[in-house]
Amino acid sequence: MDEYAIKFKAFIEMCQEAKQTGVNHVIVHHPEVLGDTYAELVESLNRLADAGLMLMILPQNKRG
Repeated sequence: MDEYAIKFKAFIEMCQEAKQTGVNHVIVHHPEVLGDTYAELVESLNRLADAGLMLMILPQNKRG
């Protein structure tokens, strides 16, 4: 398993589960969930796109 797949296992599983259950939006608490580097961010966005999911990020003033 590659480093991305290990580091973002929960994110990958969330995308797979959303696709399987017909969910079309994913909400993340903060953008750092998508990656720490440009390559990780691009990989996460590609996985969202491949699953047909739209991304929503909680606004900064709503984060606790």
